[in-house]
Amino acid sequence: MTRDASVTRAEREARERVEALGIDVGAYAAVSNIFRVANAVRNHTERTLLSEFNLSFSGFTVLWVLWVWGPKESHALARESGISKSTLTGVVKTLERLGFAARKPHAMDGRRVFVQATRKGISAMRNIFPRFNDVEAMVTRDLSIGEKENLARALRIMLHSMES
Repeated sequence: MTRDASVTRAEREARERVEALGIDVGAYAAVSNIFRVANAVRNHTERTLLSEFNLSFSGFTVLWVLWVWGPKESHALARESGISKSTLTGVVKTLERLGFAARKPHAMDGRRVFVQATRKGISAMRNIFPRFNDVEAMVTRDLSIGEKENLARALRIMLHSMES
């Protein structure tokens, strides 16, 4: 286990820049590191895994939502995937071109659309997700089981704070 928890040069320099503003430095450090880790994981998975399937991270996320929860109306799919409806339009077009998803018109309102994963999309997720989890395991390899549980719990608390 490496267990290097040292403050990086970038974090130290940014902290020096913003500290004089009287900010909550602990909150700043926590949230900025969430963004840094999330971006690092996103970039790594796009380069090393998702590119094999011609997927962006957003495409993977949309396909994951469809795989886990089934068909979704486009506005709900965008919300649950954490992207805008306009971004979803392009992502779904790509997923359709790849044969991973299909759009279906709403039975009562032609302006509304449902999106669903295809068999090929489901098969792709069954292939991709274990490998994605390998990346998750690599990212968290220097954390104990208890630290992983505590981190997940702390992040859930933060999510609930944002939702309330």
